[in-house]
Amino acid sequence: MVNRKRVTHGIDLDTLEEFAEHAAEHPEEVKLGLGASATYEGTAAHSLAKIDSYELGGKTIARETREYTLPYGGWKEVLDAGGWVGATDRMEPIEAALSALSACINVGITINAVANGVDIDHLQTRVRTEFDPAVLFGLEEIAESDTVFENVTAEIEIDGQDLDRDLIDEWARRAPVYTFVPLAQDVDTTINTPAEVAGDD
Repeated sequence: MVNRKRVTHGIDLDTLEEFAEHAAEHPEEVKLGLGASATYEGTAAHSLAKIDSYELGGKTIARETREYTLPYGGWKEVLDAGGWVGATDRMEPIEAALSALSACINVGITINAVANGVDIDHLQTRVRTEFDPAVLFGLEEIAESDTVFENVTAEIEIDGQDLDRDLIDEWARRAPVYTFVPLAQDVDTTINTPAEVAGDD
């Protein structure tokens, strides 16, 4: 008898179930260590970000096909108005965060839909916000940082069979970036100067 795989939306359901059981029994083995770096390019607000290795269950995984680079900058009209010379359009880090949030909401919805036998025919998430740059440009005190963003919205357009709005909302909130963005996160910041790196007093 031929053993046919149960594959839906690109996932082998048997393997997904085995992975979920393993993750429940061995949570430390499926924890991920993730990171990125950004190097300043000599023009204010311009950096070249790099994503490469990650850690899975305490093991570092690195390969050339994971070496992604992203040139970040700003909006041409805003940079022109602010005095940047020869300003050009680049992807702005806030927009990258919004795109990551929208894509990750799709991740949360689709993975949980597959796991629960819900078929999705169409899914698109749009994330928008209003941004006040006053804190960035030193026009407001750092204490006002919680006023920088207003009206963060996520509009989920979805079509499929037997969709439950409450379940879709829950699945969206299970997305890791959804957790990372709206909740208060402590970032442990370390500042290294050349003298400290060299070990000078």
